[in-house]
Formats: sequence, C-alpha cells, structure tokens
Amino acid sequence: MERDARHNPTQPPISVACVTSQAASITNVRPEAEWFIGLSRSGIDMTVMTEQDSVYADRMRAAGVRVVHLDIRGKYEWRTIRRIRAELRENQHDVLHLFNNKAIYNGIVAALGLPTKVATYRGQTGNIKRHDPTCYLTHLNPRVDKITCVANAVRLDLIENGVNPDKLVTIYKGHDLAWYEGIVADDLSAFGIPENAFTVALVANNRPRKGVPVLIDSAQHLPADSAVHFLLIGSGMTGDDVKSRIAAGPLANHFHVVDFRDDVLPLVAACDAAVLPSTKREGLPKTVIEAMALGLPAVVTRTGGSPELVVDGECGHVVEPSDPHALAIALQDLAADRQRARRMGVAARERIGTHFNVEQGVAAHARLYTELAHPPAERDR
Repeated sequence: MERDARHNPTQPPISVACVTSQAASITNVRPEAEWFIGLSRSGIDMTVMTEQDSVYADRMRAAGVRVVHLDIRGKYEWRTIRRIRAELRENQHDVLHLFNNKAIYNGIVAALGLPTKVATYRGQTGNIKRHDPTCYLTHLNPRVDKITCVANAVRLDLIENGVNPDKLVTIYKGHDLAWYEGIVADDLSAFGIPENAFTVALVANNRPRKGVPVLIDSAQHLPADSAVHFLLIGSGMTGDDVKSRIAAGPLANHFHVVDFRDDVLPLVAACDAAVLPSTKREGLPKTVIEAMALGLPAVVTRTGGSPELVVDGECGHVVEPSDPHALAIALQDLAADRQRARRMGVAARERIGTHFNVEQGVAAHARLYTELAHPPAERDR
C-alpha cells in the first residue's frame, strides 16, 4: 500500500465499522473480505460485524480486523439496531459502511443522532427512484453521506435518479488472479459435448433479467454446422421452461444444462468462452470476472457494468441487450477464429489483473474513509 493511502500519523487511526453478510452459505464475498484485510494492514482500525460462521473470520482477525458477531434476519430489528448503535457509541467509529440491504435498513436507524459518517454499497443498476418513498429508507436517506458504486453504470443510474454526484464513488470489486491458479478443467464429454466443440459457458440463476431465453433464441441465427455449444449452469437451468425452449429450436443438441453447483469454476475453465446475455439491471457480474480471470473471452450485453469489464473486440464482444441475432454473430465470430479467441482470453485475464484487482479496491476505500473521517476543510486547518 502506498504511503498516501494511510492515515495521517499526527491523527489517531481512522476507525471504520462495516456491517455485512459473510454467512458460510454465501460465496460472493471474497473481494469484500480481502478489502477489510488490506485496509487493516494499511493502518485503518477495522471492525466487521457479520455472522459468526464467516469463513473469513480467522483470516480477518489474523490481519488485525476486529470481528463482531451480528446475524441480521430482517429489515428492522430492534435488537440489531441497538447492537449497531452500541458499537458506534462505545468505539466512536468515524465511518459506518453498510454492505447489504438489511444492513442498510438497520444501520441508518442505528446511526441517527450520532456523529459517525454513513456509507452504503450499491451493487446493481435499477430499482432506485427518487419518486419512490421507500428508497428514502435506504440509499436516498439524507443520513447517508456516501454511496460506493460497484460500477460507473451504477453511479450514473443513481445520478439520473436524483442522487447528488458528490455523494457517489465508483469502487470496482477486485479479484486476485492467484485465486484462479491451480483450477483443473473438467472433462466436458460427460455432458455430451463433442471434443471439437467451441463451448460457451453461461453461469447464472435463471431469472428473467439474465436473458436465458435470448441466448437460447440466438441458436436460430447460428449456421447449421456451427461448432458453438452452450453449457448453461445455475439454479433453474434444468427447468421445463428452459428445456422446452431449447427443444423448439434448431440446435437443441448444442445445449447442455447443469443445475446449481458450488464447484463451477472447473467447468468454466474447460470452456472456450463465456456469455452473459442480461437484459437489464446488472452491476459488475462476478461470473464474467471469474471467466475472464480464467482466460476466457466474454460476450456480454450493454447493460450495467458489463461493458466496463469487456473491451469490445479486445477481450470479447459487447452487444445490445435482447438481441439474439447480435449475440449469435458475436459467438460465431469467436468460434470461427479460435486462435483470435484465445488471444482475447489472454487479454481478458490481463484486464482483470490490471484494472480490477484487490489492491485498487483497498486504496479506493482508504481514500474514501479518509475523506469521510477528515473532510478537506478539516485537513486544511
């Protein structure tokens, strides 16, 4: 960590309390936990309030993070509000950072009347409207001093809905390429995928906005002899709606479906490319980051932060949402020149390593917490 990211040695350490969920069943908090560890090592006094079964608790404690058990079950829980408020009063935290909706609802109330600065985390576009009174219970609440946005698309979406730009900061969720070393690719022949196939992975839960029907319909625009095969992985992918739509298409035997599984990365590593055909409301998709970190080119839609991950024509393709024909063209382009696709995959991995790494997230949070704890006017005195 650079020296200018640390606290001023003439002032006491900045004290930050983060409320988050790191339950053992949650698999997408690794970058967040690495932030907390890096911030503690940079000289910031970090407290993390989370579930007692957090798989990161021991590592965080070893790095000097104070871990406090907090299991939030609902939007407004007086036991939770009292516990957070007591933590803020007893330890005089400069900043309270709230990382999920339940934490935001409870944490804002807990901070009322206290001098602690409040920051919230926003991980996707959509659903925040200045004319919706319920939004003033969360991110639009005047008690919120800063909102950390997972992508510039999220920041712009909030600005369009009336949020003061000065309240917003973009901090990308960073990954470490070392996390993906040693992953052994699975044998895809077990799923009926031919050896010479150009296999494209879609990892997502089958929600309407993920665009699974659009991807299935893209097969109508592929050549009959296309080498493209699709591996659909996630909750709901084996449902009757997916199966019937595939069966009605011209390349039904090019689709291979797998239900949700924890060990998804060996499957992705065995593929030639990744796709995420979302129609709306993306943030910074973890599945795209993981695929790129594994060296796969990605085809994404122009929604949310996906175009910020994928440089069109360099490490994959970006197409308009809900356009199966454009999706087919992009996928066939990769399959038609596999050497170029592999070069794009190398560029994709390099992009994650240089533009979306953990160290950048730690430094950005350190700057944010310094600004909140010691505003410019105060630092200039």
